[in-house]
Amino acid sequence: MGQLHITGGIVPHGSVKVSGNKNAALPMLAASLLTGEKVTIHNMPDILDVRTMMDIIRALGGQVEFADNTAVIDASGIATGVIPKELCAKARTSILFAAPLVARIGSSVLYPPGGDVIGRRRLDGHFYGLERLGAALECRENAYCFDLNGKKLVGRELFLDEASVTATEQIMMAAVLAQGHTTLLNAACEPHVVELGEMLNSMGAWITGLGSNTIEIDGVESLHGCECTIAGDHIEAGSFLALGAALGGEIEIQGTVPRHYWMLRRVFERFNIEMTLHADRIYLPGGQKLKVKQDFGGHIPVISDGPWPQYPSDMMSCTIVMATQAEGCALFFEKMFESRIYFVDRLIDMGANAIVCDPHRVVISGPSRLHGATVSSPDIRAGMAMVIAGLCAEGESIIKSSEIIYRGYANLVDKLQKLGLSVYETM
Repeated sequence: MGQLHITGGIVPHGSVKVSGNKNAALPMLAASLLTGEKVTIHNMPDILDVRTMMDIIRALGGQVEFADNTAVIDASGIATGVIPKELCAKARTSILFAAPLVARIGSSVLYPPGGDVIGRRRLDGHFYGLERLGAALECRENAYCFDLNGKKLVGRELFLDEASVTATEQIMMAAVLAQGHTTLLNAACEPHVVELGEMLNSMGAWITGLGSNTIEIDGVESLHGCECTIAGDHIEAGSFLALGAALGGEIEIQGTVPRHYWMLRRVFERFNIEMTLHADRIYLPGGQKLKVKQDFGGHIPVISDGPWPQYPSDMMSCTIVMATQAEGCALFFEKMFESRIYFVDRLIDMGANAIVCDPHRVVISGPSRLHGATVSSPDIRAGMAMVIAGLCAEGESIIKSSEIIYRGYANLVDKLQKLGLSVYETM
């Protein structure tokens, strides 16, 4: 188990180039199984979850070459639809292999997926979509077994009861090889969902409505190989922007797409932080003073998350840490996961002035003078938030279980050191 050693109180300066979007890379790897031809994906982040997805492809009989952030997948040798239990337990997105395997070889067997423990994360949308398109589902020996029984997937109109990202991705991957037309209503429209759809279209699929809540899919007989490039990770970029704002640093984030940051910029403006969105980078001026801007009438502002284009849930943890360094009071309302807020207990131990109202809400009053501490990394985003807290704190902090953070952040120590920050890792 690794741990990060952090000395706080240093103001960051410099530039960071963000890696490819983790939440696009993982479903795109699963989608590569939809064809027997080679698929090449550039700007693939070298993170643990990506490595796990590649291990699953190899376990199924496929081949993966990965070097210099480029992955080449050859799934022509897929020989089984059974994913090993131990690999399913390593990544939540292991469930995304269900549709490609069913569409490609007619069946799949998966075990309950792993991933971050941030509350209940429903799989109902996945089961609903695959069953309605024609796959029979049977649960036996703690495994999910999907089978077409010699039939073919058939398109139809589907309505998701929540705009689930992974369920939308699952259904898209099933519908592209189904007979006829599929209409997916209340679909997710996050940037990584759009990226997956664009990849499928480059493979020969017919998908329209990407970026909206209604996606139309015309099934095709087969898909071919493709070459594509993953956009920069807007959550990683947002995490570094929160770090820079919390410490008053001057930072440039490279490899960004402006439209992915419109809501983030609005939220940061509520903390008196300005940034400039360029075509391929974001500039955060140094020396800005964090101060909570009250709502009209002098009311405490509420920072809440929600489905895109609302504020991403994955940004809440880092933003909460940023708020501890701001003058004023703000309420954070985490609507999507009931356990994400619990990491705040560690912030309180470091000196944060915070009141956890319930599993979904926390009030932060600042600025707080944080002190170094030894804490664990409970999940990917909270782990990164604790890194930011350590960098804001007086003295040294140790973040245990650093490998959890590396599931979502590539070359983290190197990037922090390039900003002039004092961070190193031990095992």
